[in-house]
Amino acid sequence: MWLTKTFSIKGSVFQGVWKRSLLCGLFGLLVSFLYSNQWPVSEPILGGIIPSIVLGLLLVFRTNTAYERFWEGRKLWGSTVNTIRNLAWQLSVSLKEVEPGDRDRKIQALHLLSAFAIAKKRHLRYEAPNEELKPWVSPSQYQVLQNTDNMPLKITHWLGDYLQQEYNRGLLTVNQLASIHSLMTRLMDNVGGCERILKTPIPPAYVIHLNQLILLYCLLLPFQVVQELGFSTGIFVAIISFALFGIEEIGVEIENPFGYDPNDLPLDKICDTIIQNIEEFTHSNSEEVPKPVD
Repeated sequence: MWLTKTFSIKGSVFQGVWKRSLLCGLFGLLVSFLYSNQWPVSEPILGGIIPSIVLGLLLVFRTNTAYERFWEGRKLWGSTVNTIRNLAWQLSVSLKEVEPGDRDRKIQALHLLSAFAIAKKRHLRYEAPNEELKPWVSPSQYQVLQNTDNMPLKITHWLGDYLQQEYNRGLLTVNQLASIHSLMTRLMDNVGGCERILKTPIPPAYVIHLNQLILLYCLLLPFQVVQELGFSTGIFVAIISFALFGIEEIGVEIENPFGYDPNDLPLDKICDTIIQNIEEFTHSNSEEVPKPVD
């Protein structure tokens, strides 16, 4: 298991950095070739230009900043899962059924919660509605979503209209309505938190400067070690550059955790979990409640 994880390509940053590392290694090989032909390319003093500890601190800061964004996104999606469960429970137990069509209306409202999760995922990926969303909304609602900029907001608007209608019919008390509204507000707060992560990238100046320092360090490294390593310089430089470029690439992959990269959040699985939870509530609403035995 350990060896499988260690040498796994899927989910690693190998694909993103191997070309850069190979180029640095080839440059190191060129420097070692020049050194073997008596060129004055050995300059150990270059090691003081970019102290390793400074570069290391910058890389750690870059990765930590990206991971904070990743973890914040995970917490917001975890809150979305819990809030939708609570909403589904409140809708199931609070809404009275006094007419034949009330149960179907309630199930349609529960399905809107599944639609909300899918719509939020696609909204964060800048994607339009597709077949994945179609089973959980009516045909007319699906057409409206096709021309909507913020699908989660539109779905909460439909839920709000439904709740207000049920309240006007006397099927919800004012306290129940206020409790459900607070949960819906939390859902929209979660969407806003994810949008904040999505639309606030790490400042380009910082990213560019760090990339420049890493490249400069990797290009100066052969001149520092060629005297001791000789023709092994290329291999050594390739390994060190792979480590540095890899750390930087990790930050790039996880700073936007809502996409399709292997290291992004498993939004499809999270949405599947929400759908399964909602289906349990809809099935329970479709069954007759057994009468207590005397």
